[in-house]
Amino acid sequence: MYEDKTYENILQDKLSRIATTLDKREGSIIYDALAPNSLESAMIYVALDTILNETFADTASRDYLILRCAERGISPLAATFAVAIGEFNIDVPLGSRFSCDKYNWSATEKIGVGKYYMTCETSGSEPNGYIGSLIPIEYIDGLITAELTSIVINGENEEDTEALRLRYLNSFKSQSYGFNRAQYIAVTEALPDVGGCKPYRAWNGPGTVKLVITNSGYGPPSDELLNSVQTAIDPTQNGGEGIGLAPIDHEVTVVGAEGAQIDIETSLTFAPGWSLTECLPYINAVLENYYRELNSTWSTENGLLIRVSQIESRILTVSGVIDISGTKLNGSASNITLGKDEIAIRGAFINA
Repeated sequence: MYEDKTYENILQDKLSRIATTLDKREGSIIYDALAPNSLESAMIYVALDTILNETFADTASRDYLILRCAERGISPLAATFAVAIGEFNIDVPLGSRFSCDKYNWSATEKIGVGKYYMTCETSGSEPNGYIGSLIPIEYIDGLITAELTSIVINGENEEDTEALRLRYLNSFKSQSYGFNRAQYIAVTEALPDVGGCKPYRAWNGPGTVKLVITNSGYGPPSDELLNSVQTAIDPTQNGGEGIGLAPIDHEVTVVGAEGAQIDIETSLTFAPGWSLTECLPYINAVLENYYRELNSTWSTENGLLIRVSQIESRILTVSGVIDISGTKLNGSASNITLGKDEIAIRGAFINA
């Protein structure tokens, strides 16, 4: 707004107001008197511009955006800790700590003989990709094998600035109160590892609510995540009693979005020196990114549309691929519309 209020412009404006009969050259008394004041004025305009930007949620930096969000009862979602399954040849003490690569995990709940839920001691999403051998931090008598076999609840990073800004702006589009649709979505998506949520009313009779969810990666949720969200919203053993976040007399059932496998058959032309072997990892990566981008909109759509043109254009961005033709999705040359509770997952890729 004050882009033209630079030191040079302000100084020239001041000098232009002085009579031409007086000496206004650099080094003169008049020039030397006005120059420092012009610099101070320019700094004031910079501060005013900053204040204007920080006043509005659309342009505020993170610290001031958090203050603005607080006026709506909104705060950044905190980072969460990944939960995995650890398998051992013996039962280990609860609280036992183990190292897997550069992250430490502790046994927090026994779920079977030699089988435990392991919680990462480092919050955020980075530990989600680490499974493999566990090394005990302290000696455990009789321990021979220790393995981190799978991640069942993804860790999440602290909500980033743009996601927080969007959540704040969206709060004006639908009012969240009394566990209406907007509030069910808000409280469910705020739970650890939940990506999207679709509520359905009276799906199994009066007073029943069904919540369909995806995980934070916008994929099908694990059974452990479903159980965790069910317990937080409306514990099964006390359904409708208002023990969880849902109000009394709301019997809530939490289910996962179903993964619809998308098999792709196409004909690729490669640049000299390239083949499917070299290109396939990059093709898989761009397809994963497309599905994730598409699945991130699932909660606001009535059925995702998988477009042949999108798949072809993204594959063409891969180095080594110079042409593509005859693309089919699940055996058909047309686009695919998924069911309202389906999300896209990668299937087979065939270069015909």
